[in-house]
Amino acid sequence: MEIKIDTKEKFTVVLPLEPHIYDNMAAELAATCNSYLQKDVKNIILDLQEVNEIDDDAAETIAKLQNIFYEQNVSFVICGMKPNVEETFDKLELLEFLNNTPTESEAWDIVQMEEIERELLDGDDFSFPSQE
Repeated sequence: MEIKIDTKEKFTVVLPLEPHIYDNMAAELAATCNSYLQKDVKNIILDLQEVNEIDDDAAETIAKLQNIFYEQNVSFVICGMKPNVEETFDKLELLEFLNNTPTESEAWDIVQMEEIERELLDGDDFSFPSQE
């Protein structure tokens, strides 16, 4: 499977260059994305703009992949989904659970907002005086 990778400061854009993602290709895509959980820049934007079709099993793999990232407290945003691909996710009742945006720019915004949110929630700045 041919994939273009573009690493930025806060995230990595993963762009599959295949018109159809089959289930065996999704496993390779998942392995590529999962490898970023071990790197300094862990957030992923999966850009599906080149993909015209996706197998049901591949769609399920991508949805599971998103869950893995969020369980690790890391962003995983999908962008550029074409109508046929979106239809597959919707048919499987997965679309409503995906962090999905029309453009890469909007995906960047989500990653940055989630980074800020994590920093605020992880901060130890909040302390409440005890009421005694």
